[in-house]
Amino acid sequence: MPLVEVTLIEGRSNEKKAALIAKVTDAVVEAIDAPIESVRVVIREVPPQHWGVAGKPKG
Repeated sequence: MPLVEVTLIEGRSNEKKAALIAKVTDAVVEAIDAPIESVRVVIREVPPQHWGVAGKPKG
């Protein structure tokens, strides 16, 4: 059972996250011939103040 974890800064719409889940699932199916029913995608959302870039928080 492939499990893909995606970490994002929070704030994207449910529609965008659903599209991401669908495309990541399709990519896994295509890349490793996994049955689509076996693919799991988890999105973890992080507040911007907990995300650092170049030594500074995004939020």
